Amino acid sequence: MPGEGGSLPVTVVGGYLGAGKTTLINHLLRHAGGLRLAVLVNDFGELPIDADLIESRDDNVISITGGCMCCTYGSDLMAALLDFEKMPSPPDHLLIETSGVGLPAAIAQSVELIPRYLVDGIVVVADAETLLKLGKDKYLADTVERQLTAADIVLLNKVDLTRKGTLARTRHWLSSKAPETRVIETVEAKLPISTLLGSGLDRIAAVTGTAEHVHEHATHEAAVFPVDHPVDPEALAKRLAARDLDLIRTKGFVRSAADCFWSIQTVGRRWFVSEVSAEGETSGRIVCITHRPPIAKAEIARIIGDACVHEVAI
Repeated sequence: MPGEGGSLPVTVVGGYLGAGKTTLINHLLRHAGGLRLAVLVNDFGELPIDADLIESRDDNVISITGGCMCCTYGSDLMAALLDFEKMPSPPDHLLIETSGVGLPAAIAQSVELIPRYLVDGIVVVADAETLLKLGKDKYLADTVERQLTAADIVLLNKVDLTRKGTLARTRHWLSSKAPETRVIETVEAKLPISTLLGSGLDRIAAVTGTAEHVHEHATHEAAVFPVDHPVDPEALAKRLAARDLDLIRTKGFVRSAADCFWSIQTVGRRWFVSEVSAEGETSGRIVCITHRPPIAKAEIARIIGDACVHEVAI
């Protein structure tokens, strides 16, 4: 799939203390699927990487199996991001873990100040056992709600440890506080890497080519759709992000009427497009993923068809 101007995708991982951010990041490192991930944390003590993943330690850098790494940035995130720009072999994807009381939206805004980086999404992990209590705490409720409403995806974690009545009330409360946010229920923060990282969707497309393909993983399903005709990229991206399709993520590239190629990406309800170089390509493709199969293949194919436009005569 074409690159997006050489940008390094960044996923911000937030959530209150004890929600499962560490568990999630260790899971992603274990199931990176060949992606070279980098993790930025305030302090190693806040994110204990599983010991069997660590190859070596050097000052403020931990080398992790599979070409991944973990670095501290203390209070100077911008300096750490600028240092990454100087690396001869940059990672494929950067994860930034916020502190338990940190606001992921503020981190994302800082990242966007540096053109080299592209915010791929904000993921907030929430503890299904304690979320209601935190949401009613007079000192913590505002922070927790601001974390949740900034999220593109909320992982409602530890659902296996939560009583059914509590889980039902938590679901209702969460839908009232963040009605437009995609929510995925997880156990031990386990889910396919492609659900959270756009780079993971790139790999699905690279393996499957342009033929439609469905990949299932527990309660998740992904499909690749060919886009053989010129389309309106903004109209298509906006429609794929609509709530009725229940897609967690989409990513791909399409040809416009002006014979230019455009990258399309959605995460939750957020969508964005950008012009890309696609030398040698004649058609596009879109990867779609949902966490509640079956994926609406016929509807998505119809939407792609409806987005087709006439080519501009040159």
